[in-house]
Amino acid sequence: MLDIQRIPLFRDNYAYLLTDRADGTVAIVDPGTEGPVIEAIDANGGRLDLVLLTHHHADHIGGAPALKARYGARVVGPQSDRGRLPDLDQGVGDGDSVAIGSATARVIATPGHTSGHIAFWVEAANAVFCGDTLFSLGCGRVFEGTYPEMWESLLALRALPDDTLVYCGHEYTEANGRFAESVDPGNAALEAEIAEDRALRARGEATVPCHLGVEKRTNPFLRADDPGLAAALGMAGKDAAEVFAVLRQRKDTF
Repeated sequence: MLDIQRIPLFRDNYAYLLTDRADGTVAIVDPGTEGPVIEAIDANGGRLDLVLLTHHHADHIGGAPALKARYGARVVGPQSDRGRLPDLDQGVGDGDSVAIGSATARVIATPGHTSGHIAFWVEAANAVFCGDTLFSLGCGRVFEGTYPEMWESLLALRALPDDTLVYCGHEYTEANGRFAESVDPGNAALEAEIAEDRALRARGEATVPCHLGVEKRTNPFLRADDPGLAAALGMAGKDAAEVFAVLRQRKDTF
């Protein structure tokens, strides 16, 4: 079993410190900067074995070189983006596995936000670390891939079990909720989730991780193949990838 600690970075980023209870192996996911991460590691016993990177953006990798130098940790990230990442010790791709002590993280390719984006699914912990592909009530911007690629990436994450906890890279939930209710009015599950999220933020608490089963009912970007949502957008009968593209373009300018 993994202990998972959320570490706030910058204004709205999250990194995640993973500790395997069986043998003490420690990993960090997406350390955008080193300072708060070092504080968390040292408070956790001063050990770091792995740095896991989902994609090449600076706010997700900026602390990796300093952490590798300080703790001797191995850096693992997408092989296809090796040239845009800190010096990788292990390049991985879709279907590969990474051992985190007694736990295993399976790599899922999720291109779209960036061309080499990956997620790490730890089935034994009911957890997926998905960087900037999937957010609570939202998804990442499509910077380097295509809309059909991003849709397929979201489908790959949607296929995980409902009890999966989604550990994403940013605290964007409130803004995502405002957009979601604008395109999906009348969704009772969505309205309930927005109310809960607003209450959490009012108390200064995080909305992440979120539950994938809830996201499947409330996140419009996971529901582009829902006929009712397509009809509400004036796109009845359109291909799901087309519906997704319109949703993402509307969010870009919302």
